[in-house]
Amino acid sequence: MSLSHAILGLLQQQQQTGYDLKTECFDQCIAHLWPADQAQIYRTLDKLQAQGWIDCTVEIQRDRPNRKVYCITEAGAAELTRWLQTHQPLPVVREPLLIQLYFAAQLPDAAILQLLNAGLAEHRARLATCQQVEVPPLDDPSATREQKLRRLVLDLVCRREQAYLGWLEEAIALFRAAALGEGGDR
Repeated sequence: MSLSHAILGLLQQQQQTGYDLKTECFDQCIAHLWPADQAQIYRTLDKLQAQGWIDCTVEIQRDRPNRKVYCITEAGAAELTRWLQTHQPLPVVREPLLIQLYFAAQLPDAAILQLLNAGLAEHRARLATCQQVEVPPLDDPSATREQKLRRLVLDLVCRREQAYLGWLEEAIALFRAAALGEGGDR
């Protein structure tokens, strides 16, 4: 997936400024799926405008800087539709913690436990963030098609985090037991 397509999708929902895309869309709605910083968003907006996939209008404001409001063009909507219908390959997975653990046999158990506990805290925080996203449950008869799709995506993200948490808890228990069985660190 590209940031370009995420922005096109967000602009298809409604016109936005770059600031609104960052604070209201990426930070509050899809950070659990695709994080982006302000600089990345503005670079991508410039690129999309150069490609003719979005337009920009400047709103003059008093006592504040002018606002650039972006909207998707017909060409941008066509590109988004094309991309939505195109199979995406599995993402490249880079898990720093797993690489650390792969080579961590030289570390004492306490150091490994520290890595695992830090990962546990991060994944708990990510799960908590995902659980705060407000989307109706799948069985809600008033949920729109769009809300049901968002719920499906959010449910998978939560399940993935819960699986990771379960694995981390098992690994922590294993190293705690090993440390106790050997009378401390190796």
